[in-house]
Amino acid sequence: MNLFAILIIALGIFILVVGNRLTILGAGVGALLGIGLLRLLPGNQDSLWWWILPVGLAALFMIGAIIFKGFISLITLAIGAVAGGAIVLAVLDLLGINLGLVDWILALVGAVIGVILIQRYKKWAFIALAALVGALLTVRGLQMFMPLVQGFFGVILTLVLAGISFAYHGGLFKGRKPATQ
Repeated sequence: MNLFAILIIALGIFILVVGNRLTILGAGVGALLGIGLLRLLPGNQDSLWWWILPVGLAALFMIGAIIFKGFISLITLAIGAVAGGAIVLAVLDLLGINLGLVDWILALVGAVIGVILIQRYKKWAFIALAALVGALLTVRGLQMFMPLVQGFFGVILTLVLAGISFAYHGGLFKGRKPATQ
C-alpha cells in the first residue's frame, strides 16, 4: 500500500507541475476516478483492485487522449465531464461524506459543470482542472500515510496546492509566461 500511495503522490505532483497537457491530465483524471470508484467496492485496501482500477483507468484515459487526438474537442469535453465528476467524488471522500445515491447526483452535477467550464474557458479550465486533479491526487496519497490529512485539513491542503499550481500555470510567478498563450 505504501508503494501505491507514493505512486499517487508522485502522479499528483507531476500533474501539479505539467498537468495542463491533455495526455497527462487524462491519466490524472483516470486515476482520480479510479480512486473515487474504489470506495464503492467492498474489501480492504490491500486487494488487487486498489492497483487495477486507478492504474487501468489512468492508462485508458492517457491512451485514449493520444489515440483520439484528432477528435480533440470531444476528448476535452469528455475529460472535463469526467474530471468534474471525479473531483466531486474525491472531495466528498476527503470530507468523509457518503450520501449513497446523492453522491452520484452530485458527481453528475460536477460533470455538467466540468463540461460548461471546458466549453467556455478551455485553456483556463484545463489549468484549473489540472490544479485540482493534481492536488486531490497528492492529498489522497498523503492520506494513506497520515490520516490527519482527512477532513478540513485535507481540504485546506488541497486548495493551497491547487492555488499554487494555478498561479504557476497562470503566469503569476515572476518570469513565467502563462500556459494559456
